[in-house]
Amino acid sequence: MHDVYIELILSAVYEQYGTETLFYENNLGISSEQWEKWKQGVGSLAPEENQKVKNLFSDYEWMLLQKILRQTIIYPEKRGVAVSEYRKMKTAIARKWLNIGLGTVEMIQSKEENSSSQYLNLRVGIAYDEWGFDDILTFRLPAYIQQQLENEQVALLDWVNENLEETYNK
Repeated sequence: MHDVYIELILSAVYEQYGTETLFYENNLGISSEQWEKWKQGVGSLAPEENQKVKNLFSDYEWMLLQKILRQTIIYPEKRGVAVSEYRKMKTAIARKWLNIGLGTVEMIQSKEENSSSQYLNLRVGIAYDEWGFDDILTFRLPAYIQQQLENEQVALLDWVNENLEETYNK
């Protein structure tokens, strides 16, 4: 299970930071040796560092990650596809939330300091009107998606239904 957990964490690190080095140096403030020991399961992180790892995910995404881990215990054959299953489930849940009218979608354009590439963060969420209890799923997509939406006058919901899974899971 440890290997699957690390794969899921690294997937989020690469998605959000591009490299492990940017994450552990700039966000965690630890050495490569500490990072490697933690990945191998022979070292531990301080509670603050563990929280920063957890903060790679929204609360809802963290819960989904735990469900994926549980499934890999019940079905060991799923261990090799845990990351793709996690990403697939994120897109399926987001589409469901939007299609039944519970979810809202928000686009946030950002430019990474250490990269010339631009990305678009798509946030799909359900608001419960109670502070801190919203369920949120985030997707980092190529920025050209925003231009595609603007130029083709495609409704965001239609784009999510038709393209999110394919674009996000590339």
